[in-house]
Amino acid sequence: MGLSKTHGLRHAYAQDRYREITGWAAPAAGGPTSKQLNPAQRDRDQLARLQISRELGHGREQITAVYLGR
Repeated sequence: MGLSKTHGLRHAYAQDRYREITGWAAPAAGGPTSKQLNPAQRDRDQLARLQISRELGHGREQITAVYLGR
């Protein structure tokens, strides 16, 4: 496996984990945008993003927008 493919794997991992945690696809994978979520779903979205950020070795939720979309 070449190193150039690792970022694609990170995107796939983040999107798979997002679906596992929230129950719906990430915006980047055709799921609802944050504006389309109700308040309870927004809370779940935020928790999922924080968890995924930690799993990817980042300390901030904002980085997940690269992998998951908004």
